[in-house]
This record gives sequence, C-alpha cells and structure tokens, in this order.
Amino acid sequence: MAERRLLVLFGSQTGTAQDTAERIGREAARRRLHCRVEALDSCDVANLIHEPLVVFVCATTGQGDPPDNMKMFWRFLFRKNLPPGSLCQLDYAVLGLGDSSYPKFNFVAKKLHKRVLQLGGNPLLPVALGDDQHDLGPDAVVDPWLLALWDKILALYPLPPGLEIISPDIRLPPKYTLHYLPEDSPHPEGDLLRPAAPRAVPSELHPFAAPVVSNQRVTAPSHFQDVRLMEFDVTGSGITFSAGDVVMIQPQNCPEDVQQFCQLLHLDPDRRFVLKPTEPGTSLPPLLPQPCTIQHLVTHYLDISCVPRRSFFELLSYFSTNELEREKLQEFSSAQGQEELYSYCNRPRRTTLEALWDFPHTTCAIPADYLLDLIPRIRPRAFSIASSLLAHPDRIQILMAVVQYKTRLSKPRRGLCSTWLASLNPEQGDVRVPLWVKKGGMKFPADAATPVIMIGPGTGVAPFRAAIQERVAQGRRGNCLFFGCRQKSKDFYCQAEWEELVTKGFLTLFTAFSRDQEEKVYVQHRIQENRRLVWELLSSGNAHVYLAG
Repeated sequence: MAERRLLVLFGSQTGTAQDTAERIGREAARRRLHCRVEALDSCDVANLIHEPLVVFVCATTGQGDPPDNMKMFWRFLFRKNLPPGSLCQLDYAVLGLGDSSYPKFNFVAKKLHKRVLQLGGNPLLPVALGDDQHDLGPDAVVDPWLLALWDKILALYPLPPGLEIISPDIRLPPKYTLHYLPEDSPHPEGDLLRPAAPRAVPSELHPFAAPVVSNQRVTAPSHFQDVRLMEFDVTGSGITFSAGDVVMIQPQNCPEDVQQFCQLLHLDPDRRFVLKPTEPGTSLPPLLPQPCTIQHLVTHYLDISCVPRRSFFELLSYFSTNELEREKLQEFSSAQGQEELYSYCNRPRRTTLEALWDFPHTTCAIPADYLLDLIPRIRPRAFSIASSLLAHPDRIQILMAVVQYKTRLSKPRRGLCSTWLASLNPEQGDVRVPLWVKKGGMKFPADAATPVIMIGPGTGVAPFRAAIQERVAQGRRGNCLFFGCRQKSKDFYCQAEWEELVTKGFLTLFTAFSRDQEEKVYVQHRIQENRRLVWELLSSGNAHVYLAG
C-alpha cells in the first residue's frame, strides 16, 4: 500500500496562507494522512524529488512578488539547470491567495503551478485563485476547491481498511503540550528577554536588542496625529544598510492586555513550562525560550490583539461547555456564517482578546495546551529606515505614525507595534527593541550624476530622508523632493533639516500643505505646476522617480 503522506508548503506574508495551510493539515489528519506543514523556505527543496504528494499554499505580495518565507525556494525553482522531468513522481496542487484589485492577481500561484508542471509534476486540480475582494473572502474559492482536493487524494490514497474519517465533532490533539515545572524548580540564570549575543548578522530568529536612544514627537501637540522620530543604537550588531532598506521590529503586547488575558483564562503568569511536540518530528517554535513563563509566552509570542480568523472560532467551539456560545462559534466557523463573522470581527477590527471576553464560558475552559494552536504568533512590523549610516553612524531612525482610529466599538483601535514603541521612554533606564534589517524595494542610482525626484507625502518621506542624507554625505546635488502634509505648522516633518539643505544647494524642495488654504493642494498639484522642471530632469537628466506613501 502506498505511504499515505502529504506535505503542505506555504509562502505567507501576513499569516493568511499559513492559516490556510494549517487548516489543510488538520483536514489531512482527519483523513488519517501523515501530514507535515512547513514554510517553503524551511523545507529542503532538493527533497521535493522524494515527495509523492504536495499542496502549495502561497500568497502574492506587492507587485506580484513571492512572500519573504518562500524567496529562496522561488530562486531555486526557477534555476535554468533543473532537469525538465525532475518532479515527475510528484502529485501536486496549488492554492493561491491574492487580491483582484491588484494587476498581478495571484501571480505567484499561477507561476508556481506552471513551473512545477514544466518540471514534470502531475497537477491534481487546476490552480485555485482565492480572492480577498470576494464578499466571503478567499474561502469562497478555498472551500469548494478543498472538497474536490480531498476527493482526488482519497481516490489515490484510500483510507486503510477498518479506519474512517475522524468526525468533525471530535477535537484533534494539540500541536504541543505544555508541561508545567514544579513551582520550586531552580530558575536558570539570566533574563529570558535578553536575546543571546548575535552570532551572525541579526535576523528574525536572532534579533538584536537595540537600545532606544530617543523617542521624539514631530507633530504639534494640537495635531490629531501623533508621529514619532525614533532612534535606535545598533553599535556592535554587525547591521549595515543603505537608503531604501527596511528595519523589522518585533513588538510585544501591553501589560494590561497580558494581565486581562491571564485572568480570563485563569493562567498564572509566573508558572514555568516546557513545550513538547505531540507528533515526533515537529520542531518547537524557534522564538520561544525553553523553559518559558506564561508571562513571556503571552507578552512576546501570542498575538492577542490581532483580529481572529475563522479557524480561531472553529477550534474555540470544541472547548465550549455552553450551548449558546458553542452554536455561535460553530456558525462563525461555517461557510454560511462568513458574512456574519466579517461584521463581528473584520469590519469593527475586534481583537482576539475582545472576542474571548464575548465567550466567557468557553474562554475559561480553554486548555493551555491549545494556546499555540488557537492564537498565531506576533508578526514583526516593517518600517522604512529614515536615516543614513553616513550621517548617523551606528544608528537607525524611523518616522512612525502612531496608529489609532475609531470603529463602531467603544474603545479606539490601536496599532500594536506603534503604540508599544510610542510608549517607550529611554529616560527610564535601558529600554530595548528587538530588530533586524531587510533589503528594501528601492534602489537609488549608483551614478553620482543621475538626479533623483522623490515624492513622499506624510511619513512616506522616511526612505527619502535616508536617501537625501546618504547622497548629501557623498556630495550629490541632484535631489528634488515633493513633500505634502496637512499644515505647515503642525506636521511638516524635518522642516529645519530640509530648509538647511535647500540653503546649502543640496536640495530642491516643493511643499504642498493641503489644509493651509481654502482649496486643497496636494503633491500632484505641485508636480503639475513644476512640470517643466520635472520634464527636463526626466528627458535630459535621465532622472529616477521614487514614490512612497
């Protein structure tokens, strides 16, 4: 009998593709398939030639780009020297997640499907193109596609004699079990939160704990938006970057939310535990120390402020001892209940913690073992670097708007990372932020004579501040910046710095203050007014144009 094993590989930027891949993993377990779910860059691509059955789940980001955790796989797959028949033993299916409001809708999934076919793979189904724009979201395509997929797979790999599909009424085991340590067991020396000294250049798995040097509000106190210029010290980290690069920051939950979560679930924040995988061969979450406290798990790992997904309600329904709550949870996790779930969760941006409040009987019955299945990990946030090492050695600066807005819920919505960063005060001792740097999508011209036209309204000016600092330090003059904001007196970021560079002849600056006069004026109006200059820079100067918003 053929070995009934399935590999589910995902490329995910925001977590949706990973969530879908894990759903496929659970559905495979119900059909008694031996299934592994991994990020594309975590699997050894060379081993694909030994895999009988693979489902790829991949998102498309930006302008048709693959997500970060499948970039190496993508480069390998498109190598010219791969033999045409190298994947001839592979049965496969590709599920794409995209957004049809973008021109390159599901580009990565389509291209992957075609490439695996070229390499000899045998497609079980046509590529699925999930669409965020659909009223029911990607699930409108995913649900029926998965039903067809399981029909195909069970025809190829029938259930072993005497075994049946595990009923949806039965709860699957958790991915990990938490083993509490005795209260009096010795504590290892040192602070859990202090990352180990970096062995190599800092990365997501080994971030650098950078001290916060300054945290300065750059909008007027009366302005509705709080925008910060923050500086981090990266001395000794080995971090290097150039203009256009991005700093990744790993945020944490606020103490009040952590305390509320622990109270709701009757968890003791000081209890220490070790994690054991349920299935042999499952790797442990890389960013969690072992042993770990509940406090650390909830503060640094569980994303209790994210908007919960359908899979959250599905798993939650298994713990419910209250019939009313269980019915509601089952409705939210059904295909028919997706519109109602959208109104309950997505539209008002309700958080996981707030959803748990609404299901009190179920919440206090959640076994701690299931926490890592129920709640995704906190994802790092990306910020354009707003400074140059040539102007500020050993420093990284960012220009950050603190995210806060109202929905129909009484409590204002707050961005997890920006709220946490804004709260940090370097005058209160040694305040550190876990970070690392990533190549950005913007490359500035190597040729010193090439002029640069930069259009950066609001905090979109951040990468251009880095570029202008870098270019001025190299003595380059052809810098033209179009900057826009609401009012000159309230949110004209870095005004003094720009004006000094204009005086010294390093910068040509055009500003649009939309609310400083009757009729609104934006950067596009200034570009139109200065069309002769812009055209001259483009036609005879060969200028490069950059736009960030």
